[in-house]
Amino acid sequence: IKGELVGGLDIVKELAESNELQKLLPKQRSKEELHAHLAALVRRANVMLFMKGSPDAPRCGFSRTMVGLLRDEKVDFDYYDILGDEEVRAGLKEYSNWPTYPQLYAKGELVGGLDIVKELKASGELQSALNP
Repeated sequence: IKGELVGGLDIVKELAESNELQKLLPKQRSKEELHAHLAALVRRANVMLFMKGSPDAPRCGFSRTMVGLLRDEKVDFDYYDILGDEEVRAGLKEYSNWPTYPQLYAKGELVGGLDIVKELKASGELQSALNP
């Protein structure tokens, strides 16, 4: 649980029988709690990137390309690794109504995915889109 070994089947059975297993499991947020959490996350920094992996170790080509574009433009950004949080990974797609990753936000507003960011860079509008 959360990357820690709890035990084998016998231990898990004992925990379940004693009702201790529920206490160890992460609590799932309500839809309202998740929405509030996502709203706070997208505003954590002026420019926020939700990606697979980290900027120094992207775990997909689209995330790697997005980081490269932002670094080329010298954009100061924070990131969130969606692979480490299934609740955020699934919930953000619904929250943003955007089906893919990476997702880039500026001041809490969705800018878009990689294709949109590429278009904004090509048209010279990326900096203004990130500083509304």
